[in-house]
Amino acid sequence: MASTDVTRTIEAVWRIESARLIAGIARLVRDVGLAEDLAQEALVAALEQWPESGVPDNPGAWLMATAKHRGIDRLRRAEVHQRKTEELARDAELRAPKEDDLAAAADDPFDDDLLRLIFVACHPVLSTDARVALTLRLLCGLTTREIARAYLSSETTVAQRISRAKRTLSATRVPFEVPARADLRERLAAVLEVVYLIFNEGYYPTAGERLTRHELMAEALRLGRILAELLPGEAEVHGLVALMELQASRTRARIGPSGEPALLLDQDRSRWDWLLVGRGLTALECAYATGGPVGPYTLQAGIAACHARARAPEDTDWARIVALYDGLAELTPSPVVELNRAVAIGMAFGPRAALEIVDRLREEPALDGYHLLPSVRADLLEKLGRLDEARADYERAALLTSNVRQRAALLGRAAACAPQR
Repeated sequence: MASTDVTRTIEAVWRIESARLIAGIARLVRDVGLAEDLAQEALVAALEQWPESGVPDNPGAWLMATAKHRGIDRLRRAEVHQRKTEELARDAELRAPKEDDLAAAADDPFDDDLLRLIFVACHPVLSTDARVALTLRLLCGLTTREIARAYLSSETTVAQRISRAKRTLSATRVPFEVPARADLRERLAAVLEVVYLIFNEGYYPTAGERLTRHELMAEALRLGRILAELLPGEAEVHGLVALMELQASRTRARIGPSGEPALLLDQDRSRWDWLLVGRGLTALECAYATGGPVGPYTLQAGIAACHARARAPEDTDWARIVALYDGLAELTPSPVVELNRAVAIGMAFGPRAALEIVDRLREEPALDGYHLLPSVRADLLEKLGRLDEARADYERAALLTSNVRQRAALLGRAAACAPQR
């Protein structure tokens, strides 16, 4: 195999295996930062050795064994880690692995180590930004440059954020473990929040010229599916997967022929990905089948399912959507939920009823600067024939968004409301 082919193979293996590799090492050294360093050293060893020796039959197991042996050497050289060295030396897993053992390890796609790493990377002791960056780095295998590009940030900022996160985990001695059953649901909420934040930044980028960032959506879906495999009895995990699958199914239809954003009711539904729709509806059934409490992700997935089941916009069960938003507002009251509920009420019962809710929301400090508030209000005003007011709100919404494509679309709607000469 040519050297360039080997390099590409190593890059592919790293993207697939890095999360499990770091997770397996972190369980032994109890330090996420050190685990990533050791994993990187194993990657360098592969880059040096595989072009000459060839790619092993079980590349993931080779990387794991190499990283573990380097971990033993490093800890033995550090006197301050003598106790850990003795513990690791007694650990049967660190003895020279047999080929059968390595093969079994490589063939196991889901394990407790990976679940532990997810909970560590999303630990509440870290800021939300730090959790997102660390998750993308450790669990998705994205480079600092890729993360910075996805979030339109500098590499220096992202690198510092990741470094601080690792130091915080080490300094606070966050245990490398899955929370006890009594604490699982509370901690799981933080994990699901991070996964959905990653998905949303891909689905609806806050800035830049792109209307979608497919790579972030794909990574969030991958993480969600892994969690569903690892925690099959947790309803909200399946609910989140259902929500992401159903929203992702609309990706192709969300962009018009000229690159402009297409609103949900204007989309060509034949362009929806019906395989993803099916997966989403199945995941929603799994959420209800667990018998667990219905949470916000499951309710939002139920709303998305109402749209997915309607082959034409006029077939949408808006009354059902309003009822689901009523449940969501009761469970997790927020101005954003109320704004979305207002949109559903406008579709079910007319724009005048919705406008009363939206006008009350204009007093909410949390929505100050939120471009969707004037955008929704403008749409309702346009439907009521109050075009001058609608144009002003579309223009205000355009000023508030940082996404170039969204701004252009809003200005286009504003222009359409101008008096015809």
